[in-house]
This record gives sequence, structure tokens and C-alpha cells, in this order.
Amino acid sequence: MSARDPLPDLLIAVPVVILVCQAGAQLFRRFGQPPVIGEITLGIMLGPSLLGWISPEAQAWLFPESVLPFIGAFGNIGLLAFMFLIGLELDLGTLRGHRGTAVAVSQASIVLPLVLGSLLALAMFGSFAPPGVGRLPFVLFIAVSMSVTAFPVLARVLTDRGLVGTRIGSLAMACAAVDDVTAWCLLAAVVAVSTSGSPAEALTTAALAAVFLAVMVYTLRPLLARWAKRAERTVDGVVLVVLFSGLCLSALATDRIGVHALFGAFVFGLVTPRGSMVIERCTARLRAFSVLVLLPLFFVSTGLHTDVSLLAGDPVQWLWALAILAVAMLGKWGGSTAGARLAGQSWRDSLAIGALMNCRGLTELVVLNLGLELGVIGPDLFTMLVLMALITTGLTSPALSWIRREKFRGSARTASEPPALDGAKPAAVGGADLERGQERDQERDQALEPTTAR
Repeated sequence: MSARDPLPDLLIAVPVVILVCQAGAQLFRRFGQPPVIGEITLGIMLGPSLLGWISPEAQAWLFPESVLPFIGAFGNIGLLAFMFLIGLELDLGTLRGHRGTAVAVSQASIVLPLVLGSLLALAMFGSFAPPGVGRLPFVLFIAVSMSVTAFPVLARVLTDRGLVGTRIGSLAMACAAVDDVTAWCLLAAVVAVSTSGSPAEALTTAALAAVFLAVMVYTLRPLLARWAKRAERTVDGVVLVVLFSGLCLSALATDRIGVHALFGAFVFGLVTPRGSMVIERCTARLRAFSVLVLLPLFFVSTGLHTDVSLLAGDPVQWLWALAILAVAMLGKWGGSTAGARLAGQSWRDSLAIGALMNCRGLTELVVLNLGLELGVIGPDLFTMLVLMALITTGLTSPALSWIRREKFRGSARTASEPPALDGAKPAAVGGADLERGQERDQERDQALEPTTAR
């Protein structure tokens, strides 16, 4: 007997997911929240936390077993494109004039969460570590998950507040840029430790990852820069194919190395030159399709693994969830605030930077799904950490309003602009010529080298 064709079921599930997530984005935008919060929340509601709790039959009809692998695969492709776009949007040139403060704040916002997260993980290990997981991978993963900042969501919040280009906005972006690079490097190390059977294997993985990064920065980046000069006369479709193929092959390389495909896509975005009009147009098209169509499938895949009912009947579980939230906020918000204050910022600006750095968003979900995929955390702890990510991200806008004593003014983005990357400021198509882009690339090179060395 032949297996059932999953295509009809997939043709129902995909548009439902896209429409529901877009409805959530529009709804949450009205309340001054980044649209991604609505997309994540509605994606989770399509899982066992709400739809499966109200009507298991409806959830099984909408997401039969035959379509789940395809939803996961399409969602992961969207996630790889998202990581490429994060790397492309991450401008380390913002460090100019803020390097000292940015490094101090970002490192404080990572060190304190790492320490507090490690202590919390040691206390949780006996109750939440899946069978067969070592103490070191579990502790390292929880520690790193506490130190993440969602750079794209932070960019959207700053745009909505009209703070892009201001001193506080530029400083927050610079801090988040250093934080993002450091956090992904730490996560790569955690993945290497988790997937390696011995310290020698972990060191080999780390060495191969360093070689990959060096090749991307010092060999592929100059080649891409020269190609970008000639790409202006190339058909857009060809450029789009090259970019998409490049991110896929880079993802494949890091997957084979043992530090997960996400890191390859991120690094490829980091070394892709900016300023070229044809590259800007093609990445805008990639952004529009991957963020609006493919990424919601990742949200639903996350929602299908998130089950709040796992916590509902046990008060102890909720106490652990509150402990996770408290440690996450104290470590990230407290560490960022302390770092900014020690760097000479006022208390008001320090608290605002801390609130922005406490924003986790989709970046945290990427980390958590990676931990679940590796088997480092189980479904119950995964659910707690997802709730922590939603709450800390949702608190960013109201906390910033309270600190700065201002009202939410709504999104400055017009209807004609392309959709933003998880709330990040969209690329300005045609707004910068290639020479200006190369100047920004040189600034990013100068900032990237010392950051990579650290």
C-alpha cells in the first residue's frame, strides 16, 4: 500500500500558518510590540499549548504526521535565510566612536548571565537534564541561552521609537553587534562540546571552525567584493541564485564541521558586501519570501514542541520557570546596566540600554531549538525557556517607555517599504552606492578583526 501523498495536507497547513502568524503580527503591532512577538505567540498557540489542548483532533487534522517533516524542512530553510540576513544586517561599523563602551557593555551582559545561568543549570541538572546528557554540555547551554540578545528585534524597537541614529540608539546597536558575535561564537563552542565524543574531537571541531571563519573573512570576502562590482550588470535572478547557493553551501560546510548549519549561513551574510544595488534588491526579495512565508513554519515547528500543559499541574515547575525568568532578567538587564554605568553612561541611559539588551526574540528561539535538536534540553525545560524568551522580549517596549517617559509613536515604516527582518530596519534599496558600501565594509573589516581575535 502506497503512502499517502502529503501535498494536499501541506497545501492546507502552509497558508493557514502564514495567515495566522501575519494576523498575530498585525495584532501585536497595535500594542506597540515587535511583530515577531505576535508571530511566535500565534505559532505556539497552533501547537499543543492551545489548539491541541482545545481540540486534539483539529491539531491532528491541520498538522498530520505526513506533513511535519516538510514543515520542519521548509522552516529550517527559512531559518538559514534569516541567519544570512542577520549577518548581512549586522554592521560592526557602528562600533566607531562607541567601541570601548560597546565592548564593556556587551561583555558585562554576557559574563553575568553566563555565571548566573551556570549556577542555575547546576541546580536544575538533576531534575531537567535528559538521560545521557553530561553536566558540562547542559550547564554550558543554559548559560549561553541566558546571554542572548535579539539584534533584529532590538533594531525594530529602535526604529519604532525613532531612536535610530541617536546617541543611545547607536550605542545600543553597537553593544548588540558585539554581543551577537560573541554569543554565536560561544554557542558554536557549546555545540562542538555537545556533539563531540571526546575533548580531542571538540578541539578538532573548534580548529576547523576557526579555519572556516578565516577562509570566509580573508579569502571569500575579497572575492565577493570584486564580484559585486561586476554584479551591477548581471541579471537579478543570477545574483539571487548565487547568494542563496552561497548561504546553503556555507551552511553545509559548518554542518559537516560539527558546529551546525546556522553558523555557516550567518558567517556568509557577515562577509557578503553591502552597498551594491543589485545585492540590495536580491536580499530584499529573499527577505520578503523567507521572513513572510518560510519563517512562520519555524514558529509553528517551535509551537508543536512547546506544551504549557507540561507545567500546568506542577507548582514546582512554575517555580523553576520563575527562577529562569528572574535569572535571565537579572543577568542580562542587570549586567548591561552595570556595564553601561561603569562606562560612564547616565543611570537613565544605562537602564535603557539594559532593557534593550534584555530583548531576546527569535534569536533565542533559534538557540533553544538547537538545544532541543541536540537533545541537551527536554520538552519541559524547552517550554520554560520559550516562555522566558517571550516575556523578556515583550517587556522591552513598555520598559523603554517607562524609563524614557515617552509614549509609543507607532512604526515609522510606510506601507511601501519591504517587510523588515524580524523587526530589523529593511535594506535601503538604491539608497547607497557601491563605493559607500565598500567604505562601510572597510569599517566592518576593522571592527571584525579584533572581535574575531577575542
